[in-house]
Amino acid sequence: MVVHTLQAFSAMHGLGQGVIVVAPQDRDMADVIRQYPQKRFVVSPTGGATRAQSVLAGLRALQQQGVKDDEWVMVHDAARCLLTPDLIEKLWLACQSDEVGGLLALPVPDTLKIADKDRVASTLSRSGKWLAQTPQMFRHAALTQALLHAGDQVTDEASAIEAMGQQPKLVTAAAFNFKVTYPEDMQLAEAVLASRSAAVTTPLETRP
Repeated sequence: MVVHTLQAFSAMHGLGQGVIVVAPQDRDMADVIRQYPQKRFVVSPTGGATRAQSVLAGLRALQQQGVKDDEWVMVHDAARCLLTPDLIEKLWLACQSDEVGGLLALPVPDTLKIADKDRVASTLSRSGKWLAQTPQMFRHAALTQALLHAGDQVTDEASAIEAMGQQPKLVTAAAFNFKVTYPEDMQLAEAVLASRSAAVTTPLETRP
């Protein structure tokens, strides 16, 4: 999953350096990167107990590599392994001139229910509601400050930026950029990747 994710970023022109933040005891990822070299990325075994802690560690690692305060950074969940270069470029083009930055997201397509145990308590309007995805793109210093301000329980970078009184830009993503969470998600991701591979490798016969 990580390799597929990194390949999407590596296909982007103009991309700078990146870090793969893993838990300090995770030795497997270094082995994976050695097996599938990624020139632009290094493994940083500085991950924390929460997402926010791990992202902060990644931002510090980027700073040590020379990334400046006003440079853009993208944060992405490796579990979203179906990301494509086109989606990354779409986010970049939409946000590079924005004062705040933004994130890939999708309008909620389903009816939303509030639960009381295993019963429906009420129904929410889905109007104006979006499903947040990644990458999320903000300037290095602004994101660092926002995460330090919001605390380590925020579930995405946009939430931290919002806590600073800013409004991140919503950039329409794609349903295939889902997060592999459940066993059936893995099966679906494998099917999508197999379909993409077949589309690339299968010759097109044009003769009648």
